[in-house]
Amino acid sequence: MIESTKSEVVEHAADAEVVEHASSRVLEWVNGYLREWGCSQSLADIIDEWVLLLLIVIFALLVDVVLRRVVLRIVRNIVRRTKASWDDLLFDHNVLVRMCSIVVPLTIYALLPLAFAKSDAGSAVATIISRVVEIYIVVSFVRFFNAILKMAFEIADNRPSLHGRPIKGLMQTGQVIVLCVAAILVVAILIDKSPVMLLTGLGASAAVLMLIFQNSILGLVAGIQLSVNKMLKVGDWISMPSHNVDGIVEEVALTTVKIRGWDNTLQTIPPYLLISEPFDNWQAMFESGGRRIKRSINIDMTSVKFADVALLERINSNEAARVALEDIKTKSDEGTMVTNLDLFTRSLNRFLARHPRVNGKMLILVRQLQPTQWGLPIELYCFSANVGWVAYETLQAEIISYVVALAPYFDLKVYQAPSSYDIKA
Repeated sequence: MIESTKSEVVEHAADAEVVEHASSRVLEWVNGYLREWGCSQSLADIIDEWVLLLLIVIFALLVDVVLRRVVLRIVRNIVRRTKASWDDLLFDHNVLVRMCSIVVPLTIYALLPLAFAKSDAGSAVATIISRVVEIYIVVSFVRFFNAILKMAFEIADNRPSLHGRPIKGLMQTGQVIVLCVAAILVVAILIDKSPVMLLTGLGASAAVLMLIFQNSILGLVAGIQLSVNKMLKVGDWISMPSHNVDGIVEEVALTTVKIRGWDNTLQTIPPYLLISEPFDNWQAMFESGGRRIKRSINIDMTSVKFADVALLERINSNEAARVALEDIKTKSDEGTMVTNLDLFTRSLNRFLARHPRVNGKMLILVRQLQPTQWGLPIELYCFSANVGWVAYETLQAEIISYVVALAPYFDLKVYQAPSSYDIKA
């Protein structure tokens, strides 16, 4: 163990000696050129380090230009010839450009000891420049990782199985983690301490951090649950009556869910509300191919009577009522008389079953509800084959209008509250 430590010390000393020797040769070369250009020996000794630093920066910038103008152009031509689409995102999100931008600070940092080899190790100027370059490296890596996260999100969102899923919150969580790590590294660089010591100190203030990032943590957990359980995706129609939310989901982010209301207002709610409170997702209705119609009208119970021969003749004397009564039994299964209300509900069942815009594969039902002081409710229960809002409302209105218009031919009265016209009459 001691021997390995000694060998490492010897190797480190040898490397330092090589760097110092190379730096001295380069500085002598710069110093000589400065004196040839008319600088005095004292002035050349003062500015030779800064001139060398300027040359290092120019060299780093030239390397960056070569990478961007030559290497990236070659890579771009290769990417265009491939059949895959994901590699195109490398340029759409400037991933390779951001990666090239890391080369500049790394080159400066690697060559910086050559410029300030004559300065003391604790020189204030050398220390400040070194720390600025280190912070520049951290910032460059942050931009690079953010570009990678955006590209990964775009690739995932383009996949059919993940399209519209609430995965943007995961991307934002990754960005927050990258920024937090970068902030710790920057602080460690500024105070010249190990990042591990800062992380140890942060452990003691975990409660404060939990309070600060409470919404972000809850949003992350909610986003994972919404995605894994497939409860929600962008483009779904959801309603949350408890918070007066009703509209189309436009974005599911880390701390907010944006919903476009039917009046074109933009509503925002935190994601964890979708986990902790109930909400309706109407997307399953669109995918099922049927939108429910559930309407009822009240029949005046005093107009309900047996369907005798005279009533049947009056029904058959009208074309619309006769067509509605075709192929319908006018007797019960036991052969007894039925009421005009029974004939009316049977004709409505037949009307809905044969309607071309009603989904015949789903439940069709006409039933009586509990009588009230407003009369005997007759409920129509079926599903529209077209789930679009306008088509659905049009069909629903036509069905109710047909029911109201057909009822008098069966000697049935639709009950409604008396109006001023009824009182005058």
